[in-house]
Amino acid sequence: MNEALFRSLSPLGRRAPCDGTSEGLPEVRRLWRAWQRRGVNPALPTSLPLITVGLSHGLSLLADLFGGEGRAVAIPRPFWGNYRQAFAVRTGSRVLTAPGYVDGCYNVHAIADALAGVPEGEPAVAILNLPSNPGGYSLTPAERDAVRASLLEVAERRPLVVVCDDAYAGLVYEPDVPRVSLFWDLIGSHPNLVPVKVDGATKEFSFFGGRVGFLTFALDPGSDEAREMEGKVRMLVRSGVGAPIETSQRVLLEALRNERIGEEIEQVRRLLEGRYRALKEALAQADPGLLTVLPFNSGCFALVELPERLGLTSEQVRQHLLEHYETGLISLEPRYLRIAHCSVDAGALPELARRLEQGVKELAGQRT
Repeated sequence: MNEALFRSLSPLGRRAPCDGTSEGLPEVRRLWRAWQRRGVNPALPTSLPLITVGLSHGLSLLADLFGGEGRAVAIPRPFWGNYRQAFAVRTGSRVLTAPGYVDGCYNVHAIADALAGVPEGEPAVAILNLPSNPGGYSLTPAERDAVRASLLEVAERRPLVVVCDDAYAGLVYEPDVPRVSLFWDLIGSHPNLVPVKVDGATKEFSFFGGRVGFLTFALDPGSDEAREMEGKVRMLVRSGVGAPIETSQRVLLEALRNERIGEEIEQVRRLLEGRYRALKEALAQADPGLLTVLPFNSGCFALVELPERLGLTSEQVRQHLLEHYETGLISLEPRYLRIAHCSVDAGALPELARRLEQGVKELAGQRT
């Protein structure tokens, strides 16, 4: 990696004194690095992951490192609202968006489209969340190649930090969709491109409430740049939360030492796959004149869009479903509704889809 570029993108002091606990327990960090790198080319350099208090904390640290007043941050939309909180509200960054779906397909040029108006040479940050929230989507092999090529074209025109938010890593349900993060495809791909990986135990290990996240940089763990970046992160952690919670780290450590942990995680993935397939089948039978089902193949969610011609907002539908059907969905304005199939029994998902379709039909009928 270009050392001068790396330092210019994150201009905090080169060294930061710390008490040695802010980066997390050493064995947890080592074992998580080994977990991340299963099946990965051993020649690809990655730092020893730094422990954060959940993934949101990790994203906030990256906003402190690479964001700042006026810094362009590109995100395909719709997106998880906390990205705006972390980068725009906290650090004054400019959140720029482009449609994440075009003509019912994933928009592989969304980052490039979002940054099209930014002057050439101006540094930028891109956020890729795959599998995604709210969309529940992961890239096909062809889409991975296209997204990578598009990001390399962006890096020809500007320094680019690509944040790979891998919160839902591994939760992929179609056999032809890769489970491995795009982070690995971006390492060393261009001297102007800096990939960063954010992941954690929350979804991967079903450790909800544990608040153990990780930041990983595409740096050799013994390099000066890795030590410098670790010092910056430790300083930010120390000045914010003090140190990650050790109790949660100890629990995760026992899981990482467990030889059967991979099998146990696969059992959870298969359970979620059953729910995914139940919802996919139910939504396939919905009236396309009432619901546009966006592609989903992974993660915990599915996203539907209300056709513009109906004249309805997602918030209207959300409130109607709560009031008349005791059914709760997340509304994303103007016309998206997120379904969390991960938290609904497979047998109940057809009924959920029926209620959603019926509610939209009722509201659309009231407008005619």
